[in-house]
Amino acid sequence: MQSPPHWRVIDFISDLHLQASEKATFQAWKTYMQDNTADAVFILGDLFEVWIGDDALGDFESACLEVIKQAASRQAVFFLHGNRDFLLGEAFANACAITLLPDPVTLEFAGRRWLLTHGDALCLDDVDYQQFRNRVRSAAWQSDFLAQPVPERQRLASELRRASADRKASNSFYADVDSPMAQSWLRTSDATHLIHGHTHRPGDNEIAAGYQRSVLSDWDLGASVPRAQVLRLTWNPSVSSGPVLQRLSPAAACAA
Repeated sequence: MQSPPHWRVIDFISDLHLQASEKATFQAWKTYMQDNTADAVFILGDLFEVWIGDDALGDFESACLEVIKQAASRQAVFFLHGNRDFLLGEAFANACAITLLPDPVTLEFAGRRWLLTHGDALCLDDVDYQQFRNRVRSAAWQSDFLAQPVPERQRLASELRRASADRKASNSFYADVDSPMAQSWLRTSDATHLIHGHTHRPGDNEIAAGYQRSVLSDWDLGASVPRAQVLRLTWNPSVSSGPVLQRLSPAAACAA
């Protein structure tokens, strides 16, 4: 996708895992969405802890919808599915006026091409998860799941979350993005910089010569050491040094 000529500031966030029980994280996100100074916000997946269908909105999901809708009335808001909220659909997107993106997607901004993805599809060493991902991303599985009554979907989602938590607890290994596959994606998209979430390992590094990546932070304001970070991409055409990436707190992203 090509950014509009007037864009100068783009924010990227992911892995907020919003849920009614995590009030501090929700409030920090709400304030950020209301007050940030970006031209566009890209949400790269796992905005929600779980999403069982656009027809299953409770009070919390409806409150989130209103936050996004208000933000989208003053800036462009984009959403790319994560492994927790891959069932978020057109009905929700239309209701809050956001744009759904494919994964991966290439963004052209400041004369460069940036490859955006949630990141889970690149974690090839997590074989069990990749098998699960292939199953639940199929049209047949999703159709069958969404045909279930809401209480049954809630029960199934709880079982899947428990199974995932048990698997992580029994295995200290956490897969990272596969570098050869990441390079292949970058070459195919003619991009040099990968931006992703999912791994909860925020940082910037060189994948290989000429290929960079930036990993987004997760958000957890209720943790013993609170976490919340915005990756901001800015460009001033009058400055020859080109676009700049910064890691900001949500409050700083509103004040800048």
